[in-house]
Amino acid sequence: MPEENPPTSALVVTAHPDDVDFGSAGSISWLTSVGTTVTYCIVTDGQAGGSDRSVSRSEMAQIRRREQTAAAAEVGVTDVRFLGYRDGELAVSHELRRDITRVIRQVRPEVVITQSPERRWDRIPASHPDHLAAGEATVQAIYPDAGNPFAHPSLLDDEGLEPWSVPWLWLMSSGSTDRVIDVTDHAERKFAALGSHHSQIADLGMVRERVTEWMAHNAREAGLPEGRLAESFQTVRTSF
Repeated sequence: MPEENPPTSALVVTAHPDDVDFGSAGSISWLTSVGTTVTYCIVTDGQAGGSDRSVSRSEMAQIRRREQTAAAAEVGVTDVRFLGYRDGELAVSHELRRDITRVIRQVRPEVVITQSPERRWDRIPASHPDHLAAGEATVQAIYPDAGNPFAHPSLLDDEGLEPWSVPWLWLMSSGSTDRVIDVTDHAERKFAALGSHHSQIADLGMVRERVTEWMAHNAREAGLPEGRLAESFQTVRTSF
């Protein structure tokens, strides 16, 4: 799917609040700027995040929902959905697959963006167990669940959600990227989104420097001119 022909709709599924902003907020900003309708599905509330022990975990969950909603607005996303699973305890389950399938059938996206279910040995923090579980559950929700009317029958029988076959999957934090999006013109919106996560980011300057290094590396690997910034994905054609 070339950049000159962007998807009309996209669904982003991540484990935690802030995952999408580190991994793909520049690309999301580009998508919304060209008219793509983007929905976020955040699987956990991020209760285990932050370092302030005086903040209760239930309060942290509410803080992180507010932060992610504000971050989404910075890149043009207003539809943010939270599944409410517990941070640090995520596992691929029938229930998780069903809940992601529900959102897929509701949104009916042309593209689903999620975290890679494959561990990165060169970048262990990218492979948080919750990230791997969210990615794997999303892949299974895309195929076979979302397109099969007999999978999770309550979605069709009780909620009236017809099957939907997702044409494309984009994986973040993959070791086998084949799509690079130049986000130089969207970097400030990405950093504004990251800056919304006050409970998680104590030193935004340091984060900005590190993330800029990552994006500059992506751009160089793709052969883009010096000074450009990019985000990269592994793309998978998921339907016949």
